[in-house]
Amino acid sequence: MDNMEEDEDKKSKRKQLGLSCMLNTEVGAVLAVIRQPNPGMYHHHLHHHPDDNYDASVLQSLKSLRALLFNPQQEWRMTDPSVYVSPFLDVIQSDDIPATATAVALQSVLKILRLGMFDEKTPGARDVINSAVTAITGCRLEKTNPVAEDAVMMRILHVLTAIMRHRASVLLTDQSVCIVVNTCFQVVRQSANRGDLLQRTARYTMHELVQIIYSRFPDIEVKDWENSESDTEEDGYMESGYGIGSAIDIFHFLCSLMNVMDIVESDGMSYPATDENTKVFALYLINSCIELSGDSIGKHPKLLRMIQDDLFHHLIYYGVSSSPLILSMISSTVLNLYHFLRRSIRLQLEAFFSFVLLRVAFPGSPFGLQEVAVEAMINFCRQPCFITEAYVNYDCDPTFRNVFEEVCKVLCKYAFPTGALLTSIQVQAFEGLAIIFHYIADRIDKDEDDEEDKEGSKSRSCGPYPVEITEYRPFWEEQPKGEDINSWIDYVRVRKVQKRKILIAGSHYNRDDRKGLEYLKITKLISDPPNAKAYAYFFRYTPKLDKTTIGEFLGDPDVFHVQVLKEFTNTFEFTGMNLDSSLRTYLESFRLPGESQKIQRVVEAFSDRFYDQQSSDLFASKDAVMIFCYSIIMLNTDQHNPQVKKRMTEEDFIKNNRSINGGNDLPREYLCELFQSISTNALSLDDSAGPVVEMNPNRWVQLINRSKIMQPFILCDFDRSLGRDMFAAIAGPSVATVAAVFEHCDEEEVLHECIEALFSIARIAQYGLEDTLDELLCSFCKFTTLLNPYASAEETLYAFSHDMKPKMAILAVFNIANAFKDSIKGGWRTIIDCLLKLKRLKLLPQSVMETENPSSNSEQSKNPGMNTKFGNLMSMESVEEALNLGLSEFEQNMAIIQQCRIGSIFSTSLTLPEDSLLNLGRCIIFAAAGKGQKFSTPVEEEETVGFCWELISSMALANAHRLSTFWPYYHEYLLEVSQFPLFSPIPFSEKAIISLMKMCLKLLASDQMEGSEELIFKSIILMWRMEKEILDTCCEFLLHSASRMITEYPSKLHTHLGWMSVLHLLSSTGRHPETYDHGVETLLQLMSDRNNITRTNYTYCIDCAFAFVALRNSRVEKNVKIMDLLAESATLLVEWYKGGYSDPGSSIGSNGGSTLIEESSRIYNPISFFQRLGESLKKTSLARREEVRNHAVASLERSFILAEELLATPTSCINSFYNVIFAMVDDLHEKMLQYSRRENAERETRSMEGTLKIAMQVLADMYLLFLKPISESNNFRTFWLGILRRMDTCMKAELGEYGESKLPDVIPDLLRKMVMSMKEKEILKITGEDDLWETTFYQIQWIAPALTDDLFPEGINAS
Repeated sequence: MDNMEEDEDKKSKRKQLGLSCMLNTEVGAVLAVIRQPNPGMYHHHLHHHPDDNYDASVLQSLKSLRALLFNPQQEWRMTDPSVYVSPFLDVIQSDDIPATATAVALQSVLKILRLGMFDEKTPGARDVINSAVTAITGCRLEKTNPVAEDAVMMRILHVLTAIMRHRASVLLTDQSVCIVVNTCFQVVRQSANRGDLLQRTARYTMHELVQIIYSRFPDIEVKDWENSESDTEEDGYMESGYGIGSAIDIFHFLCSLMNVMDIVESDGMSYPATDENTKVFALYLINSCIELSGDSIGKHPKLLRMIQDDLFHHLIYYGVSSSPLILSMISSTVLNLYHFLRRSIRLQLEAFFSFVLLRVAFPGSPFGLQEVAVEAMINFCRQPCFITEAYVNYDCDPTFRNVFEEVCKVLCKYAFPTGALLTSIQVQAFEGLAIIFHYIADRIDKDEDDEEDKEGSKSRSCGPYPVEITEYRPFWEEQPKGEDINSWIDYVRVRKVQKRKILIAGSHYNRDDRKGLEYLKITKLISDPPNAKAYAYFFRYTPKLDKTTIGEFLGDPDVFHVQVLKEFTNTFEFTGMNLDSSLRTYLESFRLPGESQKIQRVVEAFSDRFYDQQSSDLFASKDAVMIFCYSIIMLNTDQHNPQVKKRMTEEDFIKNNRSINGGNDLPREYLCELFQSISTNALSLDDSAGPVVEMNPNRWVQLINRSKIMQPFILCDFDRSLGRDMFAAIAGPSVATVAAVFEHCDEEEVLHECIEALFSIARIAQYGLEDTLDELLCSFCKFTTLLNPYASAEETLYAFSHDMKPKMAILAVFNIANAFKDSIKGGWRTIIDCLLKLKRLKLLPQSVMETENPSSNSEQSKNPGMNTKFGNLMSMESVEEALNLGLSEFEQNMAIIQQCRIGSIFSTSLTLPEDSLLNLGRCIIFAAAGKGQKFSTPVEEEETVGFCWELISSMALANAHRLSTFWPYYHEYLLEVSQFPLFSPIPFSEKAIISLMKMCLKLLASDQMEGSEELIFKSIILMWRMEKEILDTCCEFLLHSASRMITEYPSKLHTHLGWMSVLHLLSSTGRHPETYDHGVETLLQLMSDRNNITRTNYTYCIDCAFAFVALRNSRVEKNVKIMDLLAESATLLVEWYKGGYSDPGSSIGSNGGSTLIEESSRIYNPISFFQRLGESLKKTSLARREEVRNHAVASLERSFILAEELLATPTSCINSFYNVIFAMVDDLHEKMLQYSRRENAERETRSMEGTLKIAMQVLADMYLLFLKPISESNNFRTFWLGILRRMDTCMKAELGEYGESKLPDVIPDLLRKMVMSMKEKEILKITGEDDLWETTFYQIQWIAPALTDDLFPEGINAS
């Protein structure tokens, strides 16, 4: 332990010895230089000692220091630094010491400071460090030797830097620090005419000093005196070292450098000119101050006020009138201030954009300035929150300009191409636009992802768009941002709408002031009853209002108008302004009315406001202000009205204003100054409503006063609703600009930027801006070269193959269609047009409708980086690679189309909202009908129409779960298509019915037909009604499809329309020889299985069966089978009859009503079915072929026998006889007579006679079978007479030239059988109460007299 202490002690002694040696060396060097003889001096004083020429005290101090150097007990760190520093400072301050000695002394001080011989804790450090500043900054320089002087100044700069870097620099006073900086700047100024090295060193030192001073700024505590209006520190704080006082003074000094002027001589004259180098240097230093201080500036009110007022005023003033370099530096300064102090410079930032950047960017400014202004705007847009904050703070506030919107429009204007090649500023502006698009898109996607994480499901709700004003809210009042962010965002969005409505109201107001004010009421911008303050703020802050109309309104004597005038005047802040400036500012906002009483009211309102806010006691009363305002207005008229011949002099003006200030005069100097101001610069009394183009001192004072009462700059993060609204404000020019740049530019890099911007816009537009997305797609579809109606297929294909731009466009369009198809509406039309053109150019792969993985597709649509991925899809490198691989043009084109993933648009359409799905379907259907299409050949038309229906079918199958929702609209589109003036149903209907049938089969196979069956078949029926020939041209396919439905899925068809359509197609397409067998076998298979026959399809089965049987070329054996099955089906009717009438597959609600129940009973009544069956067989009994006719009669008889239980009631039985058997007999009899009248028709006549004979036999047999229920009918007598009448008709049938009829041979036997049976069952008896016996007797006697005695032995009556 003792050894270690010994070692430390030795080290300390060696260090102290080293410092002593150093000081000894420096003292010796200074003395040597001082004693160095001057050649001139030796010439005159040969025996004079050199020390006698200099101050003895200076030399003595050096010698005294040397005597202390090697004291063994000397410990320099604990020694007062003045002991070894003061001697050198004396040398520096001495007027007699040569420059070379001063330089050596400065070097010695520099060495002492760098070696750190003392620090802030060393006794006497405060005094010595401040003394060093005083000595060095007061150093006298020789004027005779510029070289030596430059060297000394260089040393001074080094020493000053070392002082500020020294640990003891914290003990410097604010005054010392300011002196250091000022001295350094003086060197900068003096070095302007000296060597470049000195000037560079001085500037570098100045910058380094500023960095040192302001690097400790964040750690400086806020002092109480800073909140006072005094510009000096309190004494108590001066003892604690330099701090905010020096920082404020230095910053004020740097701001003042902005006003430095040089005196330029030209043509013998001198005039002041702006010192640009000094301004740039000052801005450079100011930027350093801001960068180092950061947001801590906001904690120091005095410095903050200086930035808000002095600095910004200079920045705005010189931003317009300076060089590009200065504007660039100013823009950088404002950007830094935005980062650290934007909470406190809301109005200043708006003024900078309004009066500098947006003004400079206006045409007419030097091109260099325009470039800098555009670049500055882009730099602001690059900041993470600027876009959102600018929109919220300015665009959504009715009292501010639309900064965000105007910046974007300026960028659009500059980026819009004007020639074949883009200039640098156009490319730069476009990049700025792209930055804005990407910013909004990236964050709008991030917001969605965050919302999904919170809610667990995807939600695209961004709130309503556009927002509606539902209630009155004072538009001039700001709501602070609170904890309820959603409520605040809704408030901001409504405020933006209010601002838009205010501008519309302003437009109305300029045309008709009453309509404008009424519009304010309608849009709920003004309360009911009206609020005077609302009118006042409308007049004050709405741009481009008619000033004359405002003046007339404000001067009106109506009480409400007077209230508005007062509120309007209260919007002005005249604090710190003189009367001249205040009156000018006031009268710039409207045109003073011409009527004297109106002028009085306006001037009186102004006088009250100004008097209340005047900063001095110049005016004794409000009346004094008003009288003097009148005098000023009269002076303005006198001085600037060309009709005034003799103008007022200054003395006249002074004389006119005597004793107006409460009986006293206003100061003469004040009156003279005001007279000169009005004489040289007239009051603005015109009615021009143009925008304010420059910032004058009056407006600046108004701005500062207003900033004291305005809400601070609102800091906010991005919100999806705001992002969507932001883009909606710039969507029109943005889309047009992107499209124009893509069209006119050929640079690959810019083209890729266009595509990336395109994707970003699409990512934004999917959230409620569907019209913008549609416009975007329509714009880019034309760049594919596929939609040129005047180009041939060969020209289109050549343009597409030999240019990279169409390929990029087609990739972009279809990738967007895939990713954002949920949001596309009207844009589908151009997409479908492009798709069909690709089809006609044979560029679509065969498997374009292949099924893709929906999950991967949806993931890609959500991926915000998909535009980056697109960038690798098409480039010159990929083209060269394709050429190196030996791919042909066609193969290259096909590779591009494959990347478009066209099929997934339709196969994954299940995610489409209903609106998009309807729009897409409508576009395809209309395109299939030929709307907007141009076909070169019928084959091309047929292929295109078929492809369209493939797309529709693919979409329908992908959305089978909601087919019942959207297909009714598709059906309406089909009806609309049929009304097109030049619509041709071929091949539209043909391709449509084929696709619809395929779709039906797939839906049936997947059990997805329920609920959609009638809808689909309704469209199928419409198609064959459009063109009935398609049932012949497509008969094989339709028959095959119908057959599959019947044989494979009979249990899945549940509706009347479905069965009717399928069986109608079966019967219609099966009538051809090549399809007959298939059709008949399908029908037989259907009817052979009793489970396939339902109450729903029974009627249509009968109709289909009759249609096949009625065919001329049908096979008899097939017909026989069909009729047998028909007859056997009567057993089903009996079963249904026993089980009840209602259909098992249908249900009738309790509130259905009796009408619905009766209708259901009528439809599903088995007796009605039986009559339909009988009528069908009755019709078949008239067939040309005898075998068919006879079997039809036999089948009819069979059906009646099987339906005995069904016809158990008298009514049903008699009705069936009338409708079926009687009708059959009558028709056969009539047909027989018709044949008998024809020539050479004996065979047909005899054949028909034979069938009639069988029919009469069936009539008699069925009568006897159902005699009991028939006889119980009240109409039995009439029914019996009907049978006798038909027997009589047949008995007396005449066949003309073909001879006697053979019917009389069978009729008597039939009569005998029926009468005898009736007598046996006592239905026909002589003792009956009615006259049936008598009637029958006479009828038999008439029909077959030979039977009378046999059948009626009793005679006509019992007697």
